[in-house]
Amino acid sequence: MCLAVPGQIISISDDNDPLVRKGHVNFSGIRKEISLAYVPEAKINDYVIVHAGFALSVLDELDALASLQAFNGLSAFENEL
Repeated sequence: MCLAVPGQIISISDDNDPLVRKGHVNFSGIRKEISLAYVPEAKINDYVIVHAGFALSVLDELDALASLQAFNGLSAFENEL
């Protein structure tokens, strides 16, 4: 099973080549450098779905926040076990 996680873009490289475009993405306090090659329309403060170091799609903010809330709910459930 694969899991794609939503994160918010906090900065984007100034590279003009869209194939090597990267951004720093915040995943609930954890920041990672992510390839933005598949989402040339992405901009700072957008939420993106990320899998294996690649942003796969831009996500509506309300959908992203709902997904993050669901992940937090799963984490709370796991802690109760």
